[in-house]
Amino acid sequence: MIQIEIDNGSGFCFGVTTAIKKAEEKLAEGETLYCLGDIVHNGMEVERLHDRGLVTIDHEQMKNLHHVKVLLRAHGEPPETYELAQRNHIEIIDATCPVVLQLQKRIKKQYDSNPSAQIVIFGKKGHAEVLGLVGQTQNKAIVIEKFEDVTKLDFNRDIYLYSQTTKGLDEFHRIIDYIQDHISKKSVFQSFDTICRQVANRMPNIATFASRHDLILFVAGKKSSNGKVLFKECHSVNPNSFQIEKAEEIDMNWVTNVNTIGICGATSTPKWLMEECRDYILRNTK
Repeated sequence: MIQIEIDNGSGFCFGVTTAIKKAEEKLAEGETLYCLGDIVHNGMEVERLHDRGLVTIDHEQMKNLHHVKVLLRAHGEPPETYELAQRNHIEIIDATCPVVLQLQKRIKKQYDSNPSAQIVIFGKKGHAEVLGLVGQTQNKAIVIEKFEDVTKLDFNRDIYLYSQTTKGLDEFHRIIDYIQDHISKKSVFQSFDTICRQVANRMPNIATFASRHDLILFVAGKKSSNGKVLFKECHSVNPNSFQIEKAEEIDMNWVTNVNTIGICGATSTPKWLMEECRDYILRNTK
């Protein structure tokens, strides 16, 4: 009999849980609710809430809306979004994660105090959270996606380094070390560890979980940055790891000759989706 364990440490983080709860509460009131971008980087959860009446829009579509309610998801938004809402008499349901909100304020304060310095954000270009962070600097912040990008910085100017909340600690520390080694003696360098601890702590936890099982099914949406980081960690510990978005993507050949299966996921992966994957395997192995 195959043993299947769902990782208790996987699933929605605090910020995502709050955003979804706010959406469900507003939808229960029976009014139309718009969400600026996918509420979470998980297609299955987006679909579930769409069926309940949540309408996903982009920034261009929001420009044409007036006198409606728009939910801002956990990733946060730049100042322009709030200005647009005010102009169009849009009621904002703000579900920005408190960790992200605090980071936005820190970056804005730093930029306002020293606009000529390089505000550097370690994060994914174009990611919703990163756009919100860059927006605090009148879009002047420099985004570096990977360690190699650090060479593009001007080491003769002051550098203030921050991180997208869902990035990995190891690469962030490599970037810090490189800047410290290359920064001019006349320039100031300060780094701020702004990686969410709830997310960062999942790295060692998921590594331990992955090492306990013959097969790992990592459930996450393809758009999830956090999912990419966590799956990479899973795969490095257990090469017999596969990333899937839904139960139907499970190849039952993977299950051959395995005794234990671990199912885990990203901070944007709902528990019900991991349970569906477990049930799919149980149905197909009888």
